[in-house]
Amino acid sequence: MTHEIIFAGFGGQGILSMGMTLAYSGVVEGKEVSWMPSYGPEMRGGTANCIVIVSDKRISSPIVSKFDALVAMNQPSVDKFEKSIKPNGLLIYDSGNIVVPPTRTDITVAPVDIESEVLKLNNLKVRNMVMLGAFLSVCQVVSISSVVKALPKVFPERYHHLLKINQEALERGEKLVIEAATPIA
Repeated sequence: MTHEIIFAGFGGQGILSMGMTLAYSGVVEGKEVSWMPSYGPEMRGGTANCIVIVSDKRISSPIVSKFDALVAMNQPSVDKFEKSIKPNGLLIYDSGNIVVPPTRTDITVAPVDIESEVLKLNNLKVRNMVMLGAFLSVCQVVSISSVVKALPKVFPERYHHLLKINQEALERGEKLVIEAATPIA
């Protein structure tokens, strides 16, 4: 099966590393992957997104215009990419950063309260891993255990002391949306 996902938000929210972590997790599972980042010249605070493709077969092109899923961390990302989700796709978003919720009825929509979880973890920098865990609970692209194995490859060694808190954030996120959305394949 092939999964075409776009992660989108502001620079500094961990958008690119969230996508890279998913891509490395696909490699851990022996899948074909593509990770294509895009960000504005201002980076932190500007727009950032990345397209990740994880597939059991060869990927013909990293260029995608319609996605199976959108992981949105802010309102501009929902506004820009909601219409790019395929019918029966998934839109999962940080409910604390979205003022105008998505309106499509032909997709699964899963709001996630990221803020309350990062406050419980007492670490605002793991919001991307909470979101990745939430996404993977709804759309089983890879297993959480594969993500945990991939984290040391994504994080530079100087940040390996943060692996445990990131694993905890993934696991908390995984539990957040189980009741909010129906899993899709």
